[in-house]
Amino acid sequence: MNHPASRVPYLSYDPTRHLLLTPQDDEAPARVARLRALGIGESPLPAFDEFARKLARTTRAPYSMVNFIDERRQYFAGLYTPAQDRAVELGPAPASAQPGRVMDRDHGYCPHVIVRRKALVLEDVCDYPRFAGNPVVDEIGIRSYLGAPLIDRTGTALGTVCVVDLEPRPWGREGLETIKAMAAELVEQIHRMEKQQSDA
Repeated sequence: MNHPASRVPYLSYDPTRHLLLTPQDDEAPARVARLRALGIGESPLPAFDEFARKLARTTRAPYSMVNFIDERRQYFAGLYTPAQDRAVELGPAPASAQPGRVMDRDHGYCPHVIVRRKALVLEDVCDYPRFAGNPVVDEIGIRSYLGAPLIDRTGTALGTVCVVDLEPRPWGREGLETIKAMAAELVEQIHRMEKQQSDA
């Protein structure tokens, strides 16, 4: 008999909740080093906020993020929300960070995307037992998710681009291809930023 846990050994398991939790991320130290070399992932950047705004317009989603992930947390260096076109509180943030830019690693679906290194389409998260118990469902009301990894020229999965909605969304094949194309576009933008830094 095939057991789900045997097919996804990188996922931790909490017997008290009977849920598969955030996946183990063995590449996090190398990712953090690469992000530091690029000078991204620790503060918001106007270019990334603008990209998140463009992503929201393209997908017609109310929330979109450019998300970089380390061993402990997720940081939204690019963030678009419908309310006042600024950040909203998505999770606990330390005093040194801007409110709404930080979320724990066990919240949301981007940590799964970065470990899988593949796009993830959840038209209704409640249809997937592995994802329905995620804290963002109850705490924020997220019902649908569409995200893709940002894999750079070194093969490092730097982070993700994603959109979420508070209602189920039929993203379909078009949505999948769109989020993958937008991820590739942002990776090229990051490469251009890197080149500008090296030329300076």
